[in-house]
Amino acid sequence: MMQSVSNYIDHTNLNQTANNFDIEKLCNEAIDNNFAAVCVNPVYVPLASDMLNGQDSKVCTVVGFPMGADSTEMKFAESRYLTHQGAEELDMVINIAAIKEKNISLVKNEIVKIVDAADGNYVKVIIETCLLTDDEKKLASEIAMDAGAHFIKTSTGFSLSGATEKDVKLIREIIGSDMKIKASGGIKTLSDLKKLVKAGADRIGTSNAISMINE
Repeated sequence: MMQSVSNYIDHTNLNQTANNFDIEKLCNEAIDNNFAAVCVNPVYVPLASDMLNGQDSKVCTVVGFPMGADSTEMKFAESRYLTHQGAEELDMVINIAAIKEKNISLVKNEIVKIVDAADGNYVKVIIETCLLTDDEKKLASEIAMDAGAHFIKTSTGFSLSGATEKDVKLIREIIGSDMKIKASGGIKTLSDLKKLVKAGADRIGTSNAISMINE
């Protein structure tokens, strides 16, 4: 591993019960440990943006989360609003059914619009690998690459299962060095992180960051 473990981590709290105190704690931990980003629900973007102003850790939030079944127009409006609120990275969920129906134009148009709304900031495309066949993972990754997104993200962490080494390796084979990969979902230990980074992940989304770095 060429960089510090902390630099790989999106320190995450997307719990439904997360409150202001929890998000303040998350941000302070990110500052103290130099995590790459915090990932918070949209309602907490202004708070996180205020707390991380001038810090290295970025403010990441989610779009169309966790189902991906919002309309393109809703996802675009959400992305533009959240960017204006201070979000620096957007983790968007693709329309899973559209991938399965091979509706390439819908999926590509959606990502293109969100990349535009992000105004130069990172867009990470969540393809929810546990719901896709290998051919569908390949298709989704190729569309995201063609649409100008910056990362493929494996999972929401709210579906059947999360990131696997196999899926990270598969995605890396598809995208080469043109994009980055964020692995997320079920990543609980430092060993998990190291295996996924070795498989090709550039970023790790986890709610277990503090226990990881203290192992």
